[in-house]
Amino acid sequence: MSTQIQNSTDLGRLVRETRKRLKLTQPQLALAANVGVRFIVELEAGKATLRLENVLRVLQALGGVLSVEGMDPFIGGKQEGTL
Repeated sequence: MSTQIQNSTDLGRLVRETRKRLKLTQPQLALAANVGVRFIVELEAGKATLRLENVLRVLQALGGVLSVEGMDPFIGGKQEGTL
């Protein structure tokens, strides 16, 4: 199942809901993702300026992956008519 994320608030809500569904506390998730508890708090609050590397660690710790759709024509080479 995929969830469309439009902004940092959506991502934070998804992380919080998934963490709670897995019955994890914020400190437990922080430990599993090797980030600080404050990072988890800020991520769940929708802070927009967090390190992507740490966001990816949290998603992985929750069993998720980050995926981008709609950009496939640009993968693997230069698109015709672009620089």
